Amino acid sequence: MLVSPLRHRVLLRSPCLNRFRRRSSTTTKTKSLNNELTNLKPYYITTPIFYPNAVPHIGHLYTLVLGDIFARYRRLVEPEREVKLLVGTDEHGLKIQQAATKAAPAGKDGAVDVKRFCDELSQVFQNLSHKADISYTTFARTTQDRHRAVVEHVWRTLNEKGYIYKGEYEGWYSITDECFYTSKQVAQTPESLADSNSEPVYVSKETGSRVEWSKEHNYMFRLSAFRDALLLHYSKNDKPSRATVFPPQYNSVVTQMLSADLASSSEEPLLADISISRPRSRLTWGIQVPDDPEHTVYVWFDALLIYLSGVGYSKTTPGAAIGWPADLQIIGKDILRFHAVYLPAILLALSGPRYSELAKGSPSKLLDSPSPGLPGRLLTHAHWTVSQAKMSKSVGNVVDPVESMDKYGVDIVRFYLARVGGRFRDDVDWSFEQLEKHSKELQSLVGNYLLRVASARITATAAKGREQLSTVTLPSKVKQNMDNLEVAEALIATLDVLKLANKVITDIAPWAKTCDPAVVYETRQTALFTLRVAGICLRPFIPSTVEKLLDALGLEASERTWDSIAALSKDGGEERWKERDVQGVRLF
Repeated sequence: MLVSPLRHRVLLRSPCLNRFRRRSSTTTKTKSLNNELTNLKPYYITTPIFYPNAVPHIGHLYTLVLGDIFARYRRLVEPEREVKLLVGTDEHGLKIQQAATKAAPAGKDGAVDVKRFCDELSQVFQNLSHKADISYTTFARTTQDRHRAVVEHVWRTLNEKGYIYKGEYEGWYSITDECFYTSKQVAQTPESLADSNSEPVYVSKETGSRVEWSKEHNYMFRLSAFRDALLLHYSKNDKPSRATVFPPQYNSVVTQMLSADLASSSEEPLLADISISRPRSRLTWGIQVPDDPEHTVYVWFDALLIYLSGVGYSKTTPGAAIGWPADLQIIGKDILRFHAVYLPAILLALSGPRYSELAKGSPSKLLDSPSPGLPGRLLTHAHWTVSQAKMSKSVGNVVDPVESMDKYGVDIVRFYLARVGGRFRDDVDWSFEQLEKHSKELQSLVGNYLLRVASARITATAAKGREQLSTVTLPSKVKQNMDNLEVAEALIATLDVLKLANKVITDIAPWAKTCDPAVVYETRQTALFTLRVAGICLRPFIPSTVEKLLDALGLEASERTWDSIAALSKDGGEERWKERDVQGVRLF
């Protein structure tokens, strides 16, 4: 915490001796750490790949910013470790095919250039990432050749191992979700229930998307074979903060999907096998099923494998060398089933024994299968709404992320998304009034604070005084919250320090002519040091603004690292603010 320099003095405790002790004890630790780091796989973060069937909205930007915050944070705390961040676009499926047909009339030969349509809209999403300062390492597309090769390899492997079979599939299909649902997963709309003269209308309980009954002869994946292993996987962590799916409420949703108790009174299997293809006669825009020109690979089976292909996975490349398994995957709550159930089951089938031998082993043994392995943690966020209503193009309440960043600034919008949407449990409502409020909060706590402590009067008066520095112990709080995926809490901890820092400088009023120069000096030292620590803690959230702040403070590269501020809590906070040429610049 920040302590008023009028009320607290930190006594030096033989800093030279302490530095000698630290230097001698850290030499061995450094060698050991370097050896460990050389064996670490890259830290791999993924965001969902977006459908480019329409222009981006604020929800897309939100997910991208979350991925970028965690990527920048990981680079900050582990600078020697490679960090990979995958973003991209999902460009196959009936929805894309229909959108392209509607947007671009057919050519002379009667064909619609769907690929060109995807190229143009995919570029829009790339532009959004660049605009928002997203530090991705891979922008992956399902239309890329390397992705097609991975899909074909995985399909052939699962087929050879007996996990794919051909069968008749019937169920409720949603074009919007590109997904089949069971009867338990759909419900008739209240409007159609009330109107007995109209045709019944059914929607998905999970997403609210309209569904229609469909019956097809498709390829099926033996999803049901992995229920026990998946249930064990999601039940192994007793501490809610370390649940595989976070926040813990969504981990509970997954275990309920897999729980045997739910199937006792139902005629349907608890975890039914799923269709992983569509007839080519219905869907032409997609990857053809290997060795069967009559079928197209189901869009979700295709899209989920982007996390493998995007990081360089292939039949000859081991997962750990390239970063797989993913350490953190970030998704919206509406696609939880696909990422928490379908993808892990596909990976277990890929790494496990043949289907005919699967029953001989235990679920725990299956989970210990070698590469490719299961992802680490799955951060599942709620949605952004407008006036408590889901964003909809037809309703006209879609928030344009580019317009918002143009008007308020990139870092202001990033800050708002993390500040308000960083708890993930419940839907959050977009509000331009709240955006204005939090914009002023950030400008006051960081921008105005810098201008105050860098003012000529305080600088001149402080030069006449020399006393000991008080400091803050913030990094450990931020690290604990970020490691627990509590983005908003990490941000609030930093803001609380800055609020107290601003209050201290207001209470002391070091600009007053009557203020003792020694107090002015100590106040300024504390304030500049606080800006350094808080600025580095804010670096993942508002990177461009923080770079301007650290430049204004005159900090060298070695003084901008996480280690340089994390070490302060270990040495008693004895490091002093060294005199530099501090510039009072406008940050916003």
